[in-house]
Amino acid sequence: MTPITAKDVAALRARTGAGMGDCKKALEEAGGDIEKAIDVLRKKGIAKAEKRAGRTAAEGQIVAWAADDASHGVLIELNSETDFVSRNDEFVALATKVAGHVAADSALNESVEITPESPVLARKWHHDGSQTLGEVVKAAAGKTGENVTLRRVVRFATDGSVGFYRHFNGKIAVLVEIAGAKGDAAKNLAATIAEHVAAGVPVVPLSVRKEDVPADIVARERAIYEDQAKESGKPAPIVEKMVQGRLEKYFKEVTLLDQPWVRDPEKSIRQLVAAVPGASVARFVRYQMGE
Repeated sequence: MTPITAKDVAALRARTGAGMGDCKKALEEAGGDIEKAIDVLRKKGIAKAEKRAGRTAAEGQIVAWAADDASHGVLIELNSETDFVSRNDEFVALATKVAGHVAADSALNESVEITPESPVLARKWHHDGSQTLGEVVKAAAGKTGENVTLRRVVRFATDGSVGFYRHFNGKIAVLVEIAGAKGDAAKNLAATIAEHVAAGVPVVPLSVRKEDVPADIVARERAIYEDQAKESGKPAPIVEKMVQGRLEKYFKEVTLLDQPWVRDPEKSIRQLVAAVPGASVARFVRYQMGE
């Protein structure tokens, strides 16, 4: 069995909110596997779904931008090792320029996790064409003496409307695409939904609608609910109804359209969308620093 360290216990507690003693026991039961330990805690009713925020500490800048006509928008996360460098005027200016470069990359229309081999890094620097994006980032690392990395970028292009929200602390930003509608109402809707997703209340949504929740996540939730329901000792048909009921409640919590609007819980996001003729939520991306 993998030795259980205080660091492992602390990490599990950070992700579940469970007590230190419960976390240690769960890790022991799971043979030191943190992912399995999360399920152990949830099956016992000690922890809710794991927290998606704050898993990894990182510094840097998240930049959000959208065109005036809302035809396209971007988010980028540029990381540094220290907060001192991330707040430096040159670093902030570089992050802004990287966002401008990504905005001009018409070949990009998705969210991309950047690796050393990523084609995105090989693109010529939009601002003068003398270097690649990767070379520009590498030069910044040499200048600051820190490991400066471009972690991820997203660019949405649309016939509808793109909007964004960036939290005041610069650590969280969201980009939303609204299909089927243009104009001020659609732009405002995209920005409103982006603000809601950034807030993460009641939780950060996994998908726009329940049909889009990944099958492996649904299977994991079902397994946990089945174990919990079987503890009641009720007949199988009743257990299945209990499981289905809990799954439906779960979908309402984690799918964007069914969530209560953070500014007015009496309204759902679905109702906000329905108020704009022809509008639908096509996709969204949420960046949290280091997540």
